[in-house]
Amino acid sequence: MATEHQYHATICWTGNRGKGTDSYKGYDRSHTISVEGKPDIAGSSDQAFRGDGTKHNPEDLLVASLSACHMLWYLHLCATNGVVVVDYQDRAAGTMTETHGDSGHFTSVVLHPVVTVADASMTGKACELHHQAHQMCFIASSVSFPVTHQPEIRVAR
Repeated sequence: MATEHQYHATICWTGNRGKGTDSYKGYDRSHTISVEGKPDIAGSSDQAFRGDGTKHNPEDLLVASLSACHMLWYLHLCATNGVVVVDYQDRAAGTMTETHGDSGHFTSVVLHPVVTVADASMTGKACELHHQAHQMCFIASSVSFPVTHQPEIRVAR
């Protein structure tokens, strides 16, 4: 039997400059993302869409969610398979294509995890487990575009 989980977030628009949305250029895209019991996140739209580039945008957060989900599954799988990870960093990159009508969609996300393992004997299994982590990732399983990974495995000195 499947177990269902619920997630809740509150988004509050903070960009009313005094006249609401009376014109396309007359309002700010700023908002606050709140999840109960956690620090708020200052959000906006991407600068390409009249947003504040100093704040997180939905596109950044989608790419970050895919990267974090993969990492968390990967670390779990390493721990249960005897691979000791001592460092993990990922420079994930997403591509979004704008289409006519000012809309668009993501066409791909590529994860570039750099994993450092404790011993050289672990490198093969460490590389292998990325495929399984991808299959287990809830977020990657929920999107309609390809999410791929190009891992690099290093050995601690």
